[in-house]
Amino acid sequence: MTGKIDWGNLFFSAVGRIRQLHFLIGGAVLLLLLCLYDSAVKGALQFVTGWIVYPILLGMGACVLSKRLHDRGRSGWWSAVILLAVIMVWPAPTGFFDFIAVLVLIWAVIDLGVMPGERGDNRYGRTLFRLKPREQS
Repeated sequence: MTGKIDWGNLFFSAVGRIRQLHFLIGGAVLLLLLCLYDSAVKGALQFVTGWIVYPILLGMGACVLSKRLHDRGRSGWWSAVILLAVIMVWPAPTGFFDFIAVLVLIWAVIDLGVMPGERGDNRYGRTLFRLKPREQS
């Protein structure tokens, strides 16, 4: 595999695995798009267009999260918990349940952004890093 990012596959497919760097870049792009949309569109226009923009961003986020969860050996369905936490704390956490959502997000950042993926193949696909077999002496 090359180090190049397939943007269409990254944002529109939940199949396969991605590296930490691709996950972090994809997450940063999605957060940037969300911030730009929220700052540029206000009032009634945001209420009307939000029914289209937010589900698209959530779907793209689910795809990026699912692939990174697959690389860690977990089901992509865990992305629903992480996205629910994002929805709960956006734009700012306010209550006790938001505190729990922040803890979920801290776990997600550490687990998906810091910890390495599984080496070798797993049930979600091939690894992006091939280890050379040891030479027998």
